[in-house]
Amino acid sequence: MTDLADQQVGAVRRPESFEELVAATGDRMLRTAVLLTGDRHAAEDLVQSTYAQVFARWRLVSRAENPAAYTRTILTRLFLSDRRRKRVPELPLLDGADGPAPPGDPTLRLSLVEALVTLPPLDRAVLVLRYFHDLPVAEVAAQTGLSSSACRTRASRALARLRTHFPDLAD
Repeated sequence: MTDLADQQVGAVRRPESFEELVAATGDRMLRTAVLLTGDRHAAEDLVQSTYAQVFARWRLVSRAENPAAYTRTILTRLFLSDRRRKRVPELPLLDGADGPAPPGDPTLRLSLVEALVTLPPLDRAVLVLRYFHDLPVAEVAAQTGLSSSACRTRASRALARLRTHFPDLAD
């Protein structure tokens, strides 16, 4: 089964059921949540909350132009709203269990997750959506509630901050 999140908007095959959407997008949503939260357990909670909202709004989600993008928007907004509500900042411990990930250097992936955790939640969300999901600036801006110029500025500044604190990730 192809990943609905990776298909172009014009070629999206609509999932016939909630279960089909979860099967097609679950791994990618978990990877996104791990990058956003920096902690596998918090990521699993975030994905579960996301799919609970998708299930509750299934009639609306199933008619969306791109149900996977709609689901990713819910995930991003839940992450950002949860971070706004917490008054005491939590620093998650990285236990090395960073979820299903594509093959590559595991130490580089851990360094990337550690680096992302140092950023404010909104900057982290912008970078994950823009570079991990390879979304255009306009779509990232829409999902995070920013203007396009604010989105570009946040991405640029966040990348500069990562490059200064983590020179090994500059490549």
